[in-house]
Amino acid sequence: MINEQIRDKEVRLIGEDGEQLGIMSSREAMKLAQEADLDLVKIAPTAKPPVCKIIDYGKYRYEMARKEKEAKKKQKTVDVKEVRLSPNIESNDLNTKVNNAKKFIEKGNKVKVTLRFRGREMAHVQTSKHILDDFADMLKDVASVEKQPKLEGRSMSMVLTEKR
Repeated sequence: MINEQIRDKEVRLIGEDGEQLGIMSSREAMKLAQEADLDLVKIAPTAKPPVCKIIDYGKYRYEMARKEKEAKKKQKTVDVKEVRLSPNIESNDLNTKVNNAKKFIEKGNKVKVTLRFRGREMAHVQTSKHILDDFADMLKDVASVEKQPKLEGRSMSMVLTEKR
């Protein structure tokens, strides 16, 4: 709330340079703000009495938007990268996939490892589970298993995350 929107009888006033001006009526506070050619802004509405400050409202809004933008910039989004395998994968191909997954994890992303079954490979689902276990074992120094291997339709998948 700013200026005339403040309807409280008494407010605790803070001056433009941050010093406490004490408790006074909102009319007096409004008069002081107008004399300084600034706005009266309620910054703590839940306090008893509410805390108001004499500031330039446009500048205040700009500062708040800038702080919000800075906070957003510092946030890290976690992507889920996918590594696809097949049940009859050779060891060199598996090592390449492990290295790719390691790069993803070191960058801070999660890795979803998917073992796809096609055609008659569906008959050997349980014997192929060891591929995912080996994959997780090869990455145990940098990653931990967040979601255990689970069969979903024609593919078995697990999720690996960075070790804390």
